[in-house]
Amino acid sequence: MLFKRFWARRQESDAETRTETPMQEITAEFSAEELGGALPDEPLRIVPRVKFVARSEIGHARENNEDKFDFYEPDEAPLLAARGSVYLVCDGMGGHNAGQIASELAAKQFLHAYYHLGGAAQEAARHAILQAHHYIAEMASKIPSRYGMGTTLTALILKQDEGILAHVGDSRCYRLRADVFEQLSRDHTLVARLVEQGIIPPEQARYHPQRNVIRQAVGVADPVEPLEPDIETFALQAGDLYLLCSDGLTDMVDDAEIEAILRDEPPTRAAWRLVDRALANGGRDNVTVVLVQILQLLQV
Repeated sequence: MLFKRFWARRQESDAETRTETPMQEITAEFSAEELGGALPDEPLRIVPRVKFVARSEIGHARENNEDKFDFYEPDEAPLLAARGSVYLVCDGMGGHNAGQIASELAAKQFLHAYYHLGGAAQEAARHAILQAHHYIAEMASKIPSRYGMGTTLTALILKQDEGILAHVGDSRCYRLRADVFEQLSRDHTLVARLVEQGIIPPEQARYHPQRNVIRQAVGVADPVEPLEPDIETFALQAGDLYLLCSDGLTDMVDDAEIEAILRDEPPTRAAWRLVDRALANGGRDNVTVVLVQILQLLQV
């Protein structure tokens, strides 16, 4: 399925004619075997010590902020060993404030599920996104004013000495490591697919008229292309700087300027400058920036 951000607004009149159904308890349909069981019994060997900064602004064109950032840093050693800390960004879409609700629900559902499901961290992250997806889709089907709502979700997990990226949509995760600045996430957009297939060159993607057409979102069901989150695992290094952001930043500020700001400024000032630049360049959307810097990998 291809759908445009805020595409649900075009369908509001249809949604308003639907009969509202009383909400019932909503649960994702996974078996006990799929969900794993108990947390892995892992010793706590390494704890990443981090600097965490976040800033979110409504922008100049929106009536409300449909972006959401959240995080969780466990205090309990067994949970920290098996699941680590999570930092995430969601960017909601849908009319009647439904985008704001979708992003809020996705963040909360993901964090709750990730820390309560069993099995390996990567599988827990995947199932947590799918649980949030089913929950939001079911709610949207039962409440007319929520019809068509969905959200991106980009989560960075720091677990001992490894990072895990769980991702759906076109919010992004970047990493600055020494001389290398790179985008770790993959945009789930029509334009990104056209670039992958060699139909258009990468330099045209930023200005393509369909650049905001996304292929997958949490909460938007598609029988033709079922939701499949990207889950990536990589080694952490002291000094790594990770940027999570909504497209309110990347539509307004190009990668070269983002990299320059991250290199020139410490994390707090960098977060403020990035958002300020997005606003100065038009601020056509909500803009959210989360920075996580690995200060040390402490051995326990």
